[in-house]
Amino acid sequence: MSGPGAASTVRTIDRGFHIAELNVARALAPLDKPLMADFVAGLDPINALADGSPGFVWRLATEDGDATSIRAYDDDLMIINMSVWETIDDLAEFVYRSGHVAVMRRRREWFERMRVYLVLWWVPEGHVPTVAEAQERLAHLEAHGPSPRAFTFKRRYAPDQSPERSFDSMYCSASR
Repeated sequence: MSGPGAASTVRTIDRGFHIAELNVARALAPLDKPLMADFVAGLDPINALADGSPGFVWRLATEDGDATSIRAYDDDLMIINMSVWETIDDLAEFVYRSGHVAVMRRRREWFERMRVYLVLWWVPEGHVPTVAEAQERLAHLEAHGPSPRAFTFKRRYAPDQSPERSFDSMYCSASR
């Protein structure tokens, strides 16, 4: 993979591995309160967008179709989202270049600021990560910073544990 200008045109195929992600958020109010109404109304459309996006493999969901009722932490205001994608590039396209961006622009209306809220890690193709596994990866990132075990878009690692190009060069290039 080459420099910043070409990075977005290169599709990384990581044979034998998929990328898993967990993001957590602490809501400013319970999901049934008016403050959260727009966020809740957007869940089904955004989840459908993810499900239909190139590279999407799996996402954590209950019978209701989302993961908002899963209590991974001892805090009823903490919600989680977890998914698996074929490549980091596929996930980044969904997160930063699809209709998902509109939700991200409004996140401060619904959620508290958190220092560490997203973690990425490689899983063997076919592996469905558990919530406990994801929590451990997030805790590892918070305690040790980015590493091959737990990393971010900005500081990535390939499945062979080598550093990959930075997220900044891919999506924050001055040439865009």
